[in-house]
Amino acid sequence: MTGLPAGRSVQVKVPATSANLGPGFDTLGLALSLYDDLEVTVRDEPGAFVDVIGVGQGEVPTDASNLVVRTIAHTFGVFGQPVPGLHLVARNAIPHGRGMGSSGAAIVAGIMAAKGLLDGIVDIDSDDLLRIATDLEGHPDNVAPALFGGLTIAWTGVTGPRHKKLMVHRGVSPLVCVPQSTMSTELARSLQPENVSRADAIFNVSRSSLLIAALIQSPELLLDATEDKLHQSYRASAMQETGDLIELLRSHGHAAVVSGAGPSILVLGSDPGQRAEAAELVAEHATTPWQSLMLAVDFKGATVIAHPAEALA
Repeated sequence: MTGLPAGRSVQVKVPATSANLGPGFDTLGLALSLYDDLEVTVRDEPGAFVDVIGVGQGEVPTDASNLVVRTIAHTFGVFGQPVPGLHLVARNAIPHGRGMGSSGAAIVAGIMAAKGLLDGIVDIDSDDLLRIATDLEGHPDNVAPALFGGLTIAWTGVTGPRHKKLMVHRGVSPLVCVPQSTMSTELARSLQPENVSRADAIFNVSRSSLLIAALIQSPELLLDATEDKLHQSYRASAMQETGDLIELLRSHGHAAVVSGAGPSILVLGSDPGQRAEAAELVAEHATTPWQSLMLAVDFKGATVIAHPAEALA
């Protein structure tokens, strides 16, 4: 086991994500150009201290119970390495509890930080990254796009979680409409039935298959391709305005879906003009404040840059 020198640091950048994308429940995810930035530095003193700037400031823990810190510690433990004292500076932009993958981003940030700090000591490959992230998050649909970028299909095979990254058609223009209210992923999942009909299952298989084609080749099919019968209607009672706005947007031809567990709305425009029209509709008809984020698809995923201690001397 090798102790890390004080002053060694890493910089990590992780994108927001939107999972499910309508019919692709627990399978499809998209990385978006909104980022949490993290700087982690090894200290002489034991323990962890976290400075949070932006989203979550004054709300999330700033000690060893912080999710990023716990993830770093877990990843070090997986590879049998002692955890050094740490100072974290987290500059967060991803909204919490809004269906944009904030918890997945925190987990990915911690794993990538550990990877950078252990560079040259332990080799952590992409399979390790996805396996550890899925173990901590519980399912891979958010952490896969956060790690690898683009559109990802995630599944669990005999060797563990796997993913396939696909490039998105350049015309696809994401819009995320974010309300002030939050939504618990656990609550959202509790509203779904344990079993669904054969007809609904077939419906979603057809739409999720079509959605892949729409996103990578034929954006004009996005409205039909984002229909869903597995989860959104069951969750609507817990986020009434989200459901009402999605119905309004879809009636005007916009491919609107619940982003992740909600309550944010993801609109997959086929061009920037269509996206702007969707944002105007939300502004005109929402009864509570909503923020419209006109984002791009992030194709890089999480990144880490390591700085050895001597470089900071």
